[in-house]
Amino acid sequence: MKLKTIGIVGAGTMGNGIAQVCSAAGLSVIMVDISTEAVARGLATVAGSLERLVRKEKISSADKDATLARIHGTTEYAELAATDLVIEAATENEALKLHILAQIDAIVPPATLIATNTSSLSVTRLAAATQRPDRFIGTHFFNPVPMMALLELIRGLQTSDDTLAAVQDFAKVIGKTTIVARNSPGFAVNRILCPMINEAVFALQEGLASAADIDEGMKLGCNHPIGPLALADLIGLDTMLAVMEMFYAGFNDPKYRPAPLLKEMVNAGLLGRKNGRGFYDYR
Repeated sequence: MKLKTIGIVGAGTMGNGIAQVCSAAGLSVIMVDISTEAVARGLATVAGSLERLVRKEKISSADKDATLARIHGTTEYAELAATDLVIEAATENEALKLHILAQIDAIVPPATLIATNTSSLSVTRLAAATQRPDRFIGTHFFNPVPMMALLELIRGLQTSDDTLAAVQDFAKVIGKTTIVARNSPGFAVNRILCPMINEAVFALQEGLASAADIDEGMKLGCNHPIGPLALADLIGLDTMLAVMEMFYAGFNDPKYRPAPLLKEMVNAGLLGRKNGRGFYDYR
């Protein structure tokens, strides 16, 4: 099954990044958001990203123009009826995603595949908002989408082999390498990554080493491009805490308990880069 026209619901950071990589690969894109302003911001972000690639001589001005021309921004869900695959890329909020997915399911043809871009929510539960759970899959893109090579695919309980194969082929077209995980809290990448970051917070809390030394040790000793505490600041400490609390509840295992220092910092409003202070000061 060749997926040629891609619908994307959500023109924010993830949505516009997905739109860019799909369009750059020659696919037609219909990007939907709730307001013309949100759609315009998404298109402007794509244009700015492509312009930076032109300046770096990675693409030509003609490539930029052609990529932008293949993205159609709209506020009308009805336009998704022409798609082969729709990727829901709304905020990581289950109630919102369930509402959007039900709308998508009611509009698109029976053969259209539906995907949810999520890093933590149950793909099986989200699939239940549709009448096609066999043609539903999780697509965990990584930020920034145009730069990150990985696409983590998550099978819900009823995701069919044909759906998985079609989305794996789609991933190759847009230049992504895939891994496949079953539906479980954190899937594969965050299941490993977030507890590692949490353990770094425990190490800092216990005075084992300074934040800078913990990060330098992981960068130089383990060849990580960024230290775990700096990465936590980038992700957002509130997001990190929410993920660890989800793991703790989902697995009922004390090894996933959030570090008390992480809770304290979130309670203090020290959330990382997003507001200027976390384990490091960005002001």
